[in-house]
Amino acid sequence: MGYYLLKVGVTAVLVVLISEIAKRSSLMGAILASIPLTSVLAMIWLYIDTGSVRQVSALASSVFWLVIPSLSLFIALPLLLQRGINFYLSLVIAISLTALTYGLMVVILRKFGLSL
Repeated sequence: MGYYLLKVGVTAVLVVLISEIAKRSSLMGAILASIPLTSVLAMIWLYIDTGSVRQVSALASSVFWLVIPSLSLFIALPLLLQRGINFYLSLVIAISLTALTYGLMVVILRKFGLSL
């Protein structure tokens, strides 16, 4: 149980730290947020939990292919906000668009013989 609390604590502290830095400097916040911190933490936790470089490699490969559709969020969200759409509605729309592009990417990858 203590190990899970450690994982949650480290992850939460990093997310809060990045959001606090972003309040002071959007550039520094963006730099830190653009680092695939969640992916890196997930790979570290996965390796610590399993000791399997094969599982870490599979996770890293899957993340690579899913980064491409995730970019739709970062295109859609600012466009929606610039058009004056409410923040929360813009976020829901952008996340929904991202989910659709994830699904599309999985279908496309399967057609080329890649499964995630």
